[in-house]
Amino acid sequence: MTDAVLYESADRIARITLNQPETRNALSDDVVPALIGALLRADEDEGVSCVILTGAGKGFSAGGNLNEIRKISEENSALEIAEWYRTGIQRIPLTFERLSVPVIAAVNGHAIGAGCDLATMCDIRICGESASFAESFVRVGLIPGDGGAWLLPRMIGLPRAMHMLLTSEAVGAKKALDWGLVTEVVPDGELLDRAGQIAATIAAQPPAALRKAKRLMLDARATALDANLEHAALLQGVLQKSPDHLEAVMAILEKRKPSFS
Repeated sequence: MTDAVLYESADRIARITLNQPETRNALSDDVVPALIGALLRADEDEGVSCVILTGAGKGFSAGGNLNEIRKISEENSALEIAEWYRTGIQRIPLTFERLSVPVIAAVNGHAIGAGCDLATMCDIRICGESASFAESFVRVGLIPGDGGAWLLPRMIGLPRAMHMLLTSEAVGAKKALDWGLVTEVVPDGELLDRAGQIAATIAAQPPAALRKAKRLMLDARATALDANLEHAALLQGVLQKSPDHLEAVMAILEKRKPSFS
């Protein structure tokens, strides 16, 4: 058996790859803990400043494994199924919500259902020209059980999210770019190279400031302006006393490449 999720790290960049192309990288019960473990590994490693998340083979993720879902439906009560979601796939968005390390989704091929939602959990999304996104839960008589109803409207606005959810129609790469679901569309063969370039640009920033900047922006979604300003003031006080801040300033003034601790 191959690993459900692959993890590799170099030059302050970790690459996490969903590695079940035979199921189009469906988020089955063995993939969920492996993905969570890989994300936490990157977040806990101070030597990692950026993560690239992608899928092996021709697709990013087909979402839920329909054979697994059918079996769960047949063999369990409604309350047991609810608990299966709580202790299973819902742990993925909750893990993403706690991450400080930035995550780039490099979406290759299809991102369907929970696979589409997985992409929205990432901080930055780019995709190949053949990519497509579908919030296709209603098509199989279900709803987004993994946070998609919370995530997708925040990415593209409520009307467009409703359109995707209620029609189950796929959104191609161009429309995904127009709608703001992704920030870039590149030729399929250049997807990982471009993701690597963005990750390298991120990883070149002062590490502590990078992670605190991400958290400040994410936390701002649930706070008033005055609370966010107070949070920013406290973080700024810590950062301005750090060696990396002085090194960044001196490197700019001395026109040289910085060396961060």
